[in-house]
Amino acid sequence: MRHDQLPRDEYRVRTVDQGDGVEYVVDLGSADTDAAVDVVDGTAIVVADGAQYDVDLPRDDAKAFIRNGVLTITTEDSL
Repeated sequence: MRHDQLPRDEYRVRTVDQGDGVEYVVDLGSADTDAAVDVVDGTAIVVADGAQYDVDLPRDDAKAFIRNGVLTITTEDSL
């Protein structure tokens, strides 16, 4: 995942090496309860604050979810 795929002035991407994989964590803000994410053909499609962002994922087996305004993308790749 490239960090420049989400606007830096709006969202900060934190990368966490879990040893057996990597987690990318983005705080979308607590006010955005309508945020959504879907993974299609190696791309995470994120809709937040009325805008859509297409994020290329490093692997096809990546998983993405949003909980409490926090987007989390996990992969089995390590850093």
